[in-house]
Amino acid sequence: MAGVNKPQVAATLLMFMMVAAVVKVSEAVMEPGPQYKPCYEHCVEQCKGDGNGDTFCEMKCDSDCMAKDAATKLNITLNN
Repeated sequence: MAGVNKPQVAATLLMFMMVAAVVKVSEAVMEPGPQYKPCYEHCVEQCKGDGNGDTFCEMKCDSDCMAKDAATKLNITLNN
């Protein structure tokens, strides 16, 4: 293979493998776990009880519960 820079090919392959691994981890984290639904339902109920609107509560609770779910999956603690 004349003109092929082997270190460059190896680096490109390594980068591809890293991107593929990151995508797999992202997919696993973004799929809601079993604790998401109860968290979301409780949050929306409480948020609406505080007088907030549907859209605000849905966005707030989705964001909060997805963060808690991801933290659980990654075994990290969130500071609230």
